[in-house]
Amino acid sequence: MGPLGKIALATIAVGAGTLAYGTLVERNMFTLRRYDVPLLAPEAEPLRVLHLSDLHLTPNQRRKQRWVRELAGLDPDLVVVTGDNMAHPDAVPGVLAAYEPLLELPGAFVFGSNDYTGPVLKSPFSYFRDDREYQHGVDLPFEDLRAAFLAAGWADLNNSRATLKAGGRVIDLVGVDDPHIGLDVYPAGPADRTAAVRIALSHAPEPRVLDAFAADGFELLLAGHTHGGQVRVPGVGALVTNCGLDRKLARGLHRWGGRSWLHVSAGLGTHPTAPVRFACRPEASLLTLIPR
Repeated sequence: MGPLGKIALATIAVGAGTLAYGTLVERNMFTLRRYDVPLLAPEAEPLRVLHLSDLHLTPNQRRKQRWVRELAGLDPDLVVVTGDNMAHPDAVPGVLAAYEPLLELPGAFVFGSNDYTGPVLKSPFSYFRDDREYQHGVDLPFEDLRAAFLAAGWADLNNSRATLKAGGRVIDLVGVDDPHIGLDVYPAGPADRTAAVRIALSHAPEPRVLDAFAADGFELLLAGHTHGGQVRVPGVGALVTNCGLDRKLARGLHRWGGRSWLHVSAGLGTHPTAPVRFACRPEASLLTLIPR
């Protein structure tokens, strides 16, 4: 075999190994991220916010369910879920099994597109096209999931506002339904300046939505959807965000609009037809809010 043949074989071997690692190993390497967010009043006690997103759960993902359940041991003051919980019509029992101990805590949620309809097989290269149309799959039982969340006392922030108590303090909350499929109708209005903290939720971190939140005085903006890029190139980062957000902001904690903080979760799952992650482990985040 000549040099070119050897190079071709080596390239194929590296590609196959990378795909196997991303599919069999990294997508199951669930990771807890921790961030300190300085936005509370001076001398205030820290407030712990657990941010979960994009489980894309199917009924047989027992390991993911167990890992999420164990997050209750972090003793968060508030649980926030930013959508795409399901990836199968029979996923609701598994989602509730995963969240069960967390449902006993104060919580809030918005939905993502994959809470309403299931995944559709498509080329991963389509994510590089800005003009591609969203394809809806099979209907998912989102109303069953909503009812269970509401029964637990969690606040439904899909195009809505709410106030709740967490960690002994008043939290002012707002959210929108998924902008990725045009369901967002932002209930505009200034945030409650007397609340201890003001938090806004959206599944997709579309800049127009984030700008509206920040303009109204919400100081912590939480979103998911991007999967952190799902496949990241070392030294380059995310190749796509699947929305209008800059690739540099595809995951993690960043400033937004001068006064607000934006946290984008890389999420805990993948699209079932593309079950791979590379240089982008599935994650949940514990945000500890501390004094400025």
